[in-house]
Amino acid sequence: MPLHVPPAPAPALRSVLTALSSPTAVREARTPSLLGTQGPATPELPLPVHVLDHVTAEGVSATRLAGWRFLIRCGDHAVAAAETMLTPDGWTFSHFFEGPYITSTERALRQAETMPQPYQPRLLSVPGLYMLTLWLHEDCTADGATGHPAATDLLVPLAPAPPGIAAHRPHRVAELLPVLTHRAAPTRLLGSPA
Repeated sequence: MPLHVPPAPAPALRSVLTALSSPTAVREARTPSLLGTQGPATPELPLPVHVLDHVTAEGVSATRLAGWRFLIRCGDHAVAAAETMLTPDGWTFSHFFEGPYITSTERALRQAETMPQPYQPRLLSVPGLYMLTLWLHEDCTADGATGHPAATDLLVPLAPAPPGIAAHRPHRVAELLPVLTHRAAPTRLLGSPA
């Protein structure tokens, strides 16, 4: 089924296009793959980036929108990504970057396109575990900038995933959140007060 990519705010896209057309912004990005591109680089697949700061024992966790990420495509694959953030003046370009999450995101999106049910793709960051997932939201008509993971939504951990969590294996939120809750819970040292 096709993915229903939510529309990014127009100012966020404009800020990325402006940064891509700026030789200074591209040169200072420290992204060799973006610097060495042959041909036009275009921002595609805007994904809202939500952050899961706190995982509760019940599994119901609030998220907050941290920004929008655009994959920067040159030719037939993404070579980098551009991140935008919300400021008091509106959406603005934050930075370009590259690394394993770029190819892992592309792989997870291709994998999601083969699923029988349509989804709205988002990214969900779990900073406490240094983990990024592709969040496949079942409500394709929802505002991509709001909401929290529903129990039946899917989370696909991106590589590199934390030890013991398989990358690119889809999990229902109801199944993965308890694992994340256990992993994110602070462990008590032996001999420390209870």
